[in-house]
Amino acid sequence: MAKITLKGNPIETIGSLPTTGSKSPDFKLTATDLSTKTLNDYEGSRLVLNIFPSVDTGTCAQSVRTFNEKASELENTKVLCISKDLPFALARFCGAEGLENVESLSDFKTGSFGNDYGLTFKTGPLETLHSRCIVVLDKDGTVLHTEQVEEIVDEPNYETALESLS
Repeated sequence: MAKITLKGNPIETIGSLPTTGSKSPDFKLTATDLSTKTLNDYEGSRLVLNIFPSVDTGTCAQSVRTFNEKASELENTKVLCISKDLPFALARFCGAEGLENVESLSDFKTGSFGNDYGLTFKTGPLETLHSRCIVVLDKDGTVLHTEQVEEIVDEPNYETALESLS
């Protein structure tokens, strides 16, 4: 399990992120149009999984904005913004912000994505939500890079994540 902090207070996740070089676990997430998306839906594309607790917090919202800006420059790469927010909240946020280069997906139904990727909070005030993580996959679903942000209010290292695609 990962030990991270929320404003300096220790919290834990249920496990650890997939290791670099391993095959990414499959997932079943809900898109903003309420359709179901799986890893197979993105076959042949490189993926940046931008994972966070809630789009209604400043740092999470900024990560979606930043990846939206950077995604327009990426070739054969999709940025998936994943949280347990309801699909309606994700659609509202992206619509209000005019964000069209990222795809928002929700793990609200079962939480299985967070559990399978080992990133669900096990303790603390955000228990059962997702911790802030980046997972980068090649076009075959192999993990190229992971980051578990140590202080949940901090932004991820965007540059390192995107450099892993080079």
